[in-house]
Amino acid sequence: MENLQAGDARYLKRRVKGCSLDVHPTEKALVVQYEVEATVLGELGEPMVGERKECQKIIRLKSLNANTDTSSLAQKVVDECRLIHPSKLREVEQLLFYLQNRKHPNDNQEKRRISPRDFAPYAGVELDEEASISRVDEYVELLYEGIQEKIRGATLIFQLARNPDNLEELMQNEAALGALARVLREDWKQSVDLATTITYVFFCFSSFSQFHGLVTHFKIGALCMNMIEHELKRFDLWQEELQKKKSAYEELPENLNLKKEHEKSLRKYQSLLVKQEQLLRVALCLLLNLAEDTRTELKMRNKNIVHMLVKIVDREDKELLLVVVSFLKKLSIFLENKNDMAEASAVEKLSRLVPCDHPELLSTTLRLLLNLSFDTSLRSQMVQAGLVPKLSCLLADEAQRQLSMCILYHISMDDTFKSMFADAGCIPQLMSLVFDCGDEIDVELISLCINVAANKSNAAVMCEGNGLKMLMKRALKRKDVLVMKTIRNLSQHNGPTKNLFLDHVGDLAAQINEDEAEEFVIECLGTLANLTIPDLDWALVLEEYGLVPYLKDRLKPGSAEDDLILEVVIMIGTVSMDDSCAAMLAKSGIIPALIDLLNAQQEDDEFVCQIVYVFYQMVFHKATRDVIVNETQAPAYLIDLMHDNNAEIRKVCGNTLDIIAEYDEEWGRKIQTEKFRWYNSQWLEMVENRQMDEGGEPFLFGDDGDALDRADLFYTPDGIISADGAVSPDFYTDFQSGDLGPAGYMSSVSDPFMSPAQMATDRPVSAYGFRPDSENFFYNFSTSSR
Repeated sequence: MENLQAGDARYLKRRVKGCSLDVHPTEKALVVQYEVEATVLGELGEPMVGERKECQKIIRLKSLNANTDTSSLAQKVVDECRLIHPSKLREVEQLLFYLQNRKHPNDNQEKRRISPRDFAPYAGVELDEEASISRVDEYVELLYEGIQEKIRGATLIFQLARNPDNLEELMQNEAALGALARVLREDWKQSVDLATTITYVFFCFSSFSQFHGLVTHFKIGALCMNMIEHELKRFDLWQEELQKKKSAYEELPENLNLKKEHEKSLRKYQSLLVKQEQLLRVALCLLLNLAEDTRTELKMRNKNIVHMLVKIVDREDKELLLVVVSFLKKLSIFLENKNDMAEASAVEKLSRLVPCDHPELLSTTLRLLLNLSFDTSLRSQMVQAGLVPKLSCLLADEAQRQLSMCILYHISMDDTFKSMFADAGCIPQLMSLVFDCGDEIDVELISLCINVAANKSNAAVMCEGNGLKMLMKRALKRKDVLVMKTIRNLSQHNGPTKNLFLDHVGDLAAQINEDEAEEFVIECLGTLANLTIPDLDWALVLEEYGLVPYLKDRLKPGSAEDDLILEVVIMIGTVSMDDSCAAMLAKSGIIPALIDLLNAQQEDDEFVCQIVYVFYQMVFHKATRDVIVNETQAPAYLIDLMHDNNAEIRKVCGNTLDIIAEYDEEWGRKIQTEKFRWYNSQWLEMVENRQMDEGGEPFLFGDDGDALDRADLFYTPDGIISADGAVSPDFYTDFQSGDLGPAGYMSSVSDPFMSPAQMATDRPVSAYGFRPDSENFFYNFSTSSR
């Protein structure tokens, strides 16, 4: 109504409308809800400006008890309260009768309060009197007296604020709130008791979002930040002073005065510490409530709230620590705050709280660590702080098991830390949990097992006793893909662990059929493909379980998912180490199928690398080598791939072509020609350009024709390969002594005449299970940021 000129208005007309009655939820009182309609009338009585406002009045009935005459009291209420129309007399009487008979809690049962925890008043703020909402003005007057009177007035107002039903009425009293804010701003350094009590009052308001504007209006949040910073500095001074007196006493232990002075200072320090931590706790609770608004939280972060909180983690008070860790957990979801925690060494300080005898604090700490464990550097700090064995111990605690398992899972993602699990003693617990599960295994549990199994030391522990047997039994009985992933990771380690799989080859091979789910078959194939065991008769396995037709059919492009086809190729590469298996595969027509697949998947480096590796294995055996060299264009494909951009493909191609060149003179000449062209491409290009430039000049090297057609310019296999194709003993002697030199056919392979079983470890590093940096672990499970 600010636009209304003073001379324009004649008078203001007010009217009360829509009066309704109800009982107070906790007190002996009636609540009157009504609406006030205010209208400003002009000179001629016409309405100019109108406004409506909803109001509430509470009629407290202190005299109401079991013997009260409700009819008389109802008449008195109607007579004295002009808001209630006489026609509502009967309704008032019924409400009074309800209040008279309503059951109340026992006198010793405390009403519902809002507090960070139960507020335990300490000496100086403990009062015997009970506050009344009708005497608020008296309590406000005490705020203008001395410190003790201010503490008493603030404590009485705090008693009222602890009851949420009084907050609405207190908010209407701007004088009371303004006085509290002023006293807190001016006197908080003079009395910790006063600062704590007034902060508690505003904390009660901050517990409800609708009152955050009020708390912000009085700038209580900024004031709390200042108080926390000041108290942390005081704490450092106290500790420094106490340390000085302790050092003085330790230097002269026979001086009783120094001993007494130290003991006195220690008692005073402990007393001050209790009060300071009470203030810190309520101030942080208030800030935590205000941090619901991310803009307010950002202001706190700019004032270094994270470093303050991390500094308080060194304290011993469990309730204060609970507030601090809860605050850090909320802040940790933002990258900037997480970086601040890393800078302040938060993980190292939090590690001392794991484990602790406060279940809620322990749970909150684990949730904070889980949020931080998404960062690689912080996971490293967790390991350095010794959290792996601590978290392993918590697996036995059902209440903390899932959180501990999730953090361990994140740590297990780093290859560097996998070996620590064998020494932490958690693997037997994990295995026990897997075996004790019913139909469903927790995804966090089995995911951790999958990652842990990728380490050789862990795998040995997991397979101890009947470990592998029990895992196989569960995987095959329930067709559990994730358990089979664990088994697959176990199978990739050379040594005694791999030999344990000899007893389960038949069980795995029996799963390779069209009736099983593709995901499960993929894991079974991958496990079998890892079993590069010299004593394993692959020919017998392929024949007994009829696997050759299945493998051949799956090599057709589009016959199955690419993942399954790739596993089939890897499986063929493994069984091709066996001479009889290689012959069986050659007769079945698998080699042309591989050529067709190579054409179809030539853009996929993983497929190309594994198919070339199969050729590499097959050229060791005469039956398959003759098929590859004489009946297919595989050598031509290999020559084309010899200079591929992928280093692994180049390596396997070079090794394979070197072996082919040793056994086939014609292909050996072609391969050497291509190598000569490639390694001397710049020189050949220069020669060709010079020929074009100089026209009729004689050839630089005379008239002997094309240099590439002169056999005497090439290394010949004379003396290396005999007429019947066998390798001469002289070659072995020269090769082992290093006399063959880098220009020989075998320049790109370290030992081309190793047995297929020995060469198994040289499988392309991109093969599943052989690549240390591959994504062959199950990371794909969701967890909420705690």
